[in-house]
Amino acid sequence: MKSVIEYEDYRLFMNDYYEWKKRTSAFSWREFTKKGGFTSPNYMKLVCEGKSGLSKTGIERAADAMDLIGAEREYFRQLVKFGQSKRDADKKAAYSEMKEIASAHKVRVLEGESVSFYESWKYPVLRELAPMMPGAKPFDIAKACGNAFSAEEIRNALAFLTRAKFLKKTANDTYEQVERSLQMSVAAMPTLVREMHKEMADFAKDAIEKYPVEERNFTGITMGIDDEDYAEILKELEACRKRIISIATAKKGGNRVYRLNMQLFPLTDKVQNIKTSQKK
Repeated sequence: MKSVIEYEDYRLFMNDYYEWKKRTSAFSWREFTKKGGFTSPNYMKLVCEGKSGLSKTGIERAADAMDLIGAEREYFRQLVKFGQSKRDADKKAAYSEMKEIASAHKVRVLEGESVSFYESWKYPVLRELAPMMPGAKPFDIAKACGNAFSAEEIRNALAFLTRAKFLKKTANDTYEQVERSLQMSVAAMPTLVREMHKEMADFAKDAIEKYPVEERNFTGITMGIDDEDYAEILKELEACRKRIISIATAKKGGNRVYRLNMQLFPLTDKVQNIKTSQKK
């Protein structure tokens, strides 16, 4: 499901959201409408068909129904205004706001040589850390990384990030991000992402002992589910991931780089694939 920021028609976005939810669950127009707190059971369907519109309150309820927060929620507000405004001046103002939000929160798809960004954890970390430390020398940045890399490695990494347009140098030893979000192309994903997940899983293990509980959060669930449950949980994880990205990119700046691992994996084989032994 594409981000709302990629749309210029709010009805199309709402309909695509409905179709996306319906593909992997028993989602219905009634459920969609109920989630938004509307009383008419088919109200969302009428909106998507252009037979009804969204009031100011309705915009917020529809945004709630689609779990939109942060920049995506604000973009949706402007998207509806753009679609429903009668005056050209209002349409122009809404469209201008949409473009500004889209520009600040656009997603870059990594392809070709740029996928080497995922070859080492230092690249995604420095992309976040360097803008937080304006004027910092490579030695200072290396220290903030726990001296996992030398100052020379940091200098070379910053040169790569600037050359590949992940960062933009605005002054001496001062950087800002070119895009707020990144996405890897599907073709490059299998090998590099596996290695990055292995690396980050090791860091997660070390963090249990390295950081106090108030600076980290580890929770887990062991559960018995089937294929349908698994598909539904994946949808929830993806929606949650998108909400977290929206929070993290809603404002510039920060004081620390965090990593969130979202892991869901089997602990056993499928029961139907196991032949149980019986005593005779």
